[in-house]
Amino acid sequence: MADKLTPLIIDALTRAAADPAGAPLYASKTDPGLFPASSVAKPAAKKCLDDGLLQLCRTDVKGKAARELYAATDKGLNYLVEHANAKEVIDDFVRILEERRGEVRQLLGEAQRIADGVDGLLRVITRLASRPCEGSVSGQNPTLDRVGSPNQDLPALVFSALQRWQAATPVARDCPLPDLHRALDSHPSIGEFHDALRQLHADDRVYLHPWTGPLYALPDPPFALLIGHEIAYYISPR
Repeated sequence: MADKLTPLIIDALTRAAADPAGAPLYASKTDPGLFPASSVAKPAAKKCLDDGLLQLCRTDVKGKAARELYAATDKGLNYLVEHANAKEVIDDFVRILEERRGEVRQLLGEAQRIADGVDGLLRVITRLASRPCEGSVSGQNPTLDRVGSPNQDLPALVFSALQRWQAATPVARDCPLPDLHRALDSHPSIGEFHDALRQLHADDRVYLHPWTGPLYALPDPPFALLIGHEIAYYISPR
């Protein structure tokens, strides 16, 4: 009986070694498991659990159903090394690595697609936020009228406002960009404000910190600034 179970156990431990995060004990139509869903495999699965070769590592909720996921123990990995045909296990691992590499490529492609979409949205938001308000005079220089200084002086004003904001904040923390804009004595457009932030960042005078929550929870999204592939929403002086 043991000889009949050994190939099933070796195969299950090979699968478990390739998926240390855990896998269902038995295969289903939608989930590859460690053992086939057959009566022949049940004694092999029971032996693995009884002998401590496999253990329950976590319970995963998928849809409305909860799945128990199992992983190989150190004892199980030692069993695999001692009893398996090395060439067969290596061949299995190479096949699994090729499958995983394909999955990684798909994930990277999807991540790039999402990043490109975020870039496009932020570009449109920035352009919309930079449009002059209704009633402004065409050709008027908003920076001269509101700030009272040439455009190149705006980064210095922003940096000074950042220092004042931090000095007035009892607990040290990064300044949200909308708060910094409101802290300015003048009120430049968001586009001018962003240009000043980019200049300060290029001059290594400030750190721009990303928004780490979901995009739908972003307050005052027009103030978010796209830096590379990150959405900056906080700032601190260097």
